[in-house]
Amino acid sequence: MSKEFITYLSQFISETRRAKFDTVLDFRTRHITIALEDLYQPHNASAVLRSCDIFGIQDIHIIENKNAYTVNKDIALGAPKWLNLHRYRKEENNSLDCIQKLKAQGYRIVATSPHEKDCNLEDLSVDKPLALFFGTELTGISDTVREHADEFVKIPMYGFTESFNISVSAALCLHTLKEKLHKSTANWHLNELEKDELLLRWLKNSIPKVELIEKDYLAKNSIK
Repeated sequence: MSKEFITYLSQFISETRRAKFDTVLDFRTRHITIALEDLYQPHNASAVLRSCDIFGIQDIHIIENKNAYTVNKDIALGAPKWLNLHRYRKEENNSLDCIQKLKAQGYRIVATSPHEKDCNLEDLSVDKPLALFFGTELTGISDTVREHADEFVKIPMYGFTESFNISVSAALCLHTLKEKLHKSTANWHLNELEKDELLLRWLKNSIPKVELIEKDYLAKNSIK
């Protein structure tokens, strides 16, 4: 759909909201993406989505091998409608399917684990695109992710408890990595086409009866 249609739809929202869309788009990225493997607690699933939206992560990859991914709307606070959720639940090994697709797109597979000897979060490079994998609440990442990971990362901990809650881990990782990304020379911004595609979707999600408005616009402009 054309920029003209985006301009047309923009008149149906406030100037403040339209400006907010532009600001958010300036900080959205696909340079970092998140993969969630077999989360089964709606609280955690929802909190991670909320953190992704807050820190500007556009794509979340949801792996469902044994556990269905469900969202608690009271915790997510509408975050899913601003994000791209990619679900993997049709293959025998959905974790491998997700890994292969992300690698084909140029992502490094970075598995979060407190048990592997690799780098601390502060030392993880953001120069190239990375997909950060978080495992199930009880056992962490699967053997499949462990075997195919390009790198491992851990959050430094100084107490007796060996791991953070998954939603806390995701928030800590995203905060640290986005700060590093903003200070880096990596080309992490969305391109103009990606911005337009998201803006159009967000406008449609924000305007009541947008289907009727779109139908009227298409009729007036003879667009088939």
